[in-house]
Amino acid sequence: MKAEDADPGKSRRRLLRTAVAGTLGAAGLTAAGATSPARAAERVSAGAPAGARLSVAVLLYDGFTALDAIGPYEVLCRVPGVRVTMVARQAGPIRTDTGELEIVAERSLCDVHQADVLLVPGGGERGTTAMMKDREVHAWIRRIHRHTVWTTSVCTGSLILGSAGLLRGLPATTYWASRPYLKELGAVYTPGRFVETGKIITAAGVSAGIDMGLHLAARLADEKVAQAMQLAVEYDPDPPYDTGSPEKADAELEQLALKLLADSAR
Repeated sequence: MKAEDADPGKSRRRLLRTAVAGTLGAAGLTAAGATSPARAAERVSAGAPAGARLSVAVLLYDGFTALDAIGPYEVLCRVPGVRVTMVARQAGPIRTDTGELEIVAERSLCDVHQADVLLVPGGGERGTTAMMKDREVHAWIRRIHRHTVWTTSVCTGSLILGSAGLLRGLPATTYWASRPYLKELGAVYTPGRFVETGKIITAAGVSAGIDMGLHLAARLADEKVAQAMQLAVEYDPDPPYDTGSPEKADAELEQLALKLLADSAR
């Protein structure tokens, strides 16, 4: 047995490389990830030099929801030529909304002055509410937004973008229970797993961040890479229940869903 066969991690990475290369061809994968005309144009519009890696900055904060950040991360971190960085007010471990999981932010806000893509995840009530009031973070978001190719959010992250003044008069989506707040922030609620308006993309609740991540993968590279990444992470939803939106659930389930979220918050 080869040494790498005894290492599940190495075997899995080799399997993924083989699967993607088989779909695109090794040369095709490099070309798709680095030289597509759309992506080159985006680099120019972002002010990045040709050949530079595209940067994705994910804003973390105390009380964010893990999958809001990690869903898109799992897709985008493997797109050729893309670098995803977790950013927070201070570098270091940041606790999620349940209080039972920490994700490390590599860089602090003061260290990040530009990004090709900004992604703002949503969070529990405590975390989202705090970020909606945080003027320092809003100022940082606006500075980064001025130079982004795409400014994005997942779930209640759109409320943070709205609080920073980026969604006035624009179609946007958010978590189903937070739809009324979009109007208060000047946005126009629009149904959809994700809503794209100009360079702003907002995704609906939690798992919708994966859908948006795949859409971004196509925009940052091309559709072949996005399709390959969907296969790589085996994103093929077939849930055992059909209650994934309030339009498919009754009032009792809505109340239970919100109670489960509230009871798990720390």
